[in-house]
Amino acid sequence: MSAELSKRMFETGMIDLVVCFAPSREVVQGFRATLESVVGGKFDGLLGASGTALTYQAMDYLSDDFWSLFYNYRVLAIFDEIHHCAVQESGVSNLWGQLIVKRVQEGAAYTVGLSGTPWRSDEMGIALARYSTPEGRLICDFRYSLADAVVEEVCRSPRIMLVDNGDVQLTVSNSGDCQVKTFESISSLLKDPVVSYQDLLINEPALRHMLQLANNKLSELRGDIADAAGLVVASTIDHAYLVAEILNALGETAMVVASDSLDARKRIQHFREGGQRWIVAVGMVAEGTDIPRLQVCCHVSRIRTELHFRQVLGRILRRIDGVDKYAWMYIFAESSLSEFAKRVAEDLPHDLAVLPVVEPVSMISVGPPIEISGSDSPIEEEMAHPLVSGESESNETEFHFQRGERELAFSEHFRHQLLAIF
Repeated sequence: MSAELSKRMFETGMIDLVVCFAPSREVVQGFRATLESVVGGKFDGLLGASGTALTYQAMDYLSDDFWSLFYNYRVLAIFDEIHHCAVQESGVSNLWGQLIVKRVQEGAAYTVGLSGTPWRSDEMGIALARYSTPEGRLICDFRYSLADAVVEEVCRSPRIMLVDNGDVQLTVSNSGDCQVKTFESISSLLKDPVVSYQDLLINEPALRHMLQLANNKLSELRGDIADAAGLVVASTIDHAYLVAEILNALGETAMVVASDSLDARKRIQHFREGGQRWIVAVGMVAEGTDIPRLQVCCHVSRIRTELHFRQVLGRILRRIDGVDKYAWMYIFAESSLSEFAKRVAEDLPHDLAVLPVVEPVSMISVGPPIEISGSDSPIEEEMAHPLVSGESESNETEFHFQRGERELAFSEHFRHQLLAIF
């Protein structure tokens, strides 16, 4: 959109130059390539170029000669993911927000601030943004919602799977005494002070179950789209290699990329252009990275903010053609992540308004064999406000987690829930 806008403003004589800022070198390269393709000419900042694209990190190292361009020429300034740039009325701001106010806001002929997640976790204001009073809500000049993008076939419709467990037993050993606690869900388990979300993320059987589900889905999708791929967003470098080991045990190979890898961007580019099935990322690929063949994602990062959740989801939403209608995201049914998933569903009321045919399912529990079956006939139901619908499947593997003097055992039945069932 910003490239097309730049082209038309050049054609009508409204601007002389375009300067784009983005949060990473990879996104900058994408902007530069798109601007050169749509607008024509070069955007490398050299003599004769129509403009340039730079990272926010570079702003602090630019000379006065560069900033004088905003006063000597009619410049369109484009800011991608501008929520990174904070400014408050009190004057408190981060470095990038300060530079925008000081160097760009008054000098640029036109500014465009773009963000798929237009808020900050620290609740500070966003540079160049206007807020209503007294509510303090962000005023956008134009909104292109996920619902719009799904209807116009720009984005895939997200299908978020919440992996849960209905019978979790936690054994705590203290001076030879063992206390066994039973929990009806992962969310209730995580309310116990001795178990953290990170404990769940490093639990190999639980990870294996989620990755198996996601890998099965990817295999299904590759029946129609030969190069469809999956992304796992991990917590740490060690965690990423644990994920890669589990995928390897499932018969898959995975490319691991981390922010401290010297060749991380080269590896991402290789993955983008190749046909590998899985990429595991730490501090990479979460924001702005464009790999359209990604269609399945496992969110196993310890970061649980809505901004990060939506950024990760965004990596699998860009459509390629008419076949890739859906994107699949797998998360553990932790309370905050479940709430974020619900909000995504609420953003798409028409897309998820009808629950089609649901086949009868069975649930198997630990102990004496008890089978609970659905009705003999399929269910067809309309939902005005789609919430979380449940689907169950049996699993022959028993899940265990051990750390220190605690043992966490998952039942043989490891159920997963869907925001939509097809």
